[in-house]
Amino acid sequence: MFLEGKTAIVTGSTSGIGLAYARAFAAKGAAVVINGFGEAAAIESLRAELAATSGAGALYDGADMTRPDEIAAMVDRTARALGSVDIVVNNAGIQHVARIEDFPSDKFEAIIDINLKSAWYVMRAAVPHMKAKGWGRIITTASAHSLVASPNKSAYVMAKHGVAGLTKTIALETAAAGITVNCISPGYVWTPLVEAQIPDTMASRGLTREQVIDDVLLAAQPTKAFVTPEQVAALALFLCRDEAASITGANLSVDGGWTAA
Repeated sequence: MFLEGKTAIVTGSTSGIGLAYARAFAAKGAAVVINGFGEAAAIESLRAELAATSGAGALYDGADMTRPDEIAAMVDRTARALGSVDIVVNNAGIQHVARIEDFPSDKFEAIIDINLKSAWYVMRAAVPHMKAKGWGRIITTASAHSLVASPNKSAYVMAKHGVAGLTKTIALETAAAGITVNCISPGYVWTPLVEAQIPDTMASRGLTREQVIDDVLLAAQPTKAFVTPEQVAALALFLCRDEAASITGANLSVDGGWTAA
């Protein structure tokens, strides 16, 4: 298992794409730190599952991704408890759908804090650990919306375009340090985040649930199929291999052809 001896932190990993990342890393032998919301018993069950899968340590850290001090503490705790910080995946994200004139300020601030600023703070905390070892992998879940826009998603599109720029910048800063920095841009993946935005889209566009799925979500994807969390996680795994050492600063689409046009 090629990730034995490595430690991965995955934010927003108690469900959806984040959990798929965590399971993929554990299956290849990495110790994993998960982070996110959920019932304590369910989170403990996931933690135990990951530890059993990897045969290495697995921790849960409830750091609030809107609080830089808690983000830094999570990274430091990982290094102390598990010995290293080798891989970080910035996956925490939230969404809100509304026209700009109707967009609540608190929702805007939360989306920028969680989807964009938290990635910067995780990178700032993790890079010194990676430089000390001469090896690291930083991966951020961006979105097709890091490349194209959709109406009523101004904050999300803004944040994801920011993630793409952040990725390029930190890739250049760490290029000679054995660290790669990339983002993965999925199209629509059937996750709790996507499901949760359906009611808002129904309300803002006057559509039924079925119309939102068929005519809004999947309209942009030529495959007419949702991307799976496992497909996204498989690409992240490849980025952690030695064969991917020259891939850095890239924005890699997994979107069923959405951004091909």
